[in-house]
Amino acid sequence: MDKDLRYPIGSFVVPDAIKEEHLLTWIHDIAELPSQLRQAVEGLNEQQLDTPYREEGWTIRQVVHHLADSHMNSYIRFKLALTEDTPTIKPYDEGRWAEMPDASKLPLEPSLQLLEGLHERWVIVLQSLGEDQLHRTFIHPESGEAIRLERNIGIYAWHGKHHVAHITSLRERNAW
Repeated sequence: MDKDLRYPIGSFVVPDAIKEEHLLTWIHDIAELPSQLRQAVEGLNEQQLDTPYREEGWTIRQVVHHLADSHMNSYIRFKLALTEDTPTIKPYDEGRWAEMPDASKLPLEPSLQLLEGLHERWVIVLQSLGEDQLHRTFIHPESGEAIRLERNIGIYAWHGKHHVAHITSLRERNAW
């Protein structure tokens, strides 16, 4: 059976109990994402950047810009949850955002630089969180679910690795 190209590292699995070692690993993964992403796209030409990672999937260019869009939204959600009581966050249509010219045509460098600065700030916030803050929540209006920040750290650590794997697995399949 063929590997599911949508989930090259599998789906995110929430541990039964989130422990300090999970958080340390996840925060490290978030800290490392910008350099891993930069390495994953290094040396690709325009045609390669505009190649979808799978049939009916986003191009590599769109994946990189999506990471910037998604992680900016997540950082804001974290800060809202840390400064307000169980805020309801604003979702966005990531598919439509990926079709906009800043995601479908722009060179990668602005989003790579954005992620470097954003993750530097985000990691400082994440490393400062105490247990009470890790248990703070926000409401996602599409599910109505209260999402704990500690879980969301894991989701975004996975999210970055997930999209880097879209790029690296495409490079492997095409011998780029």
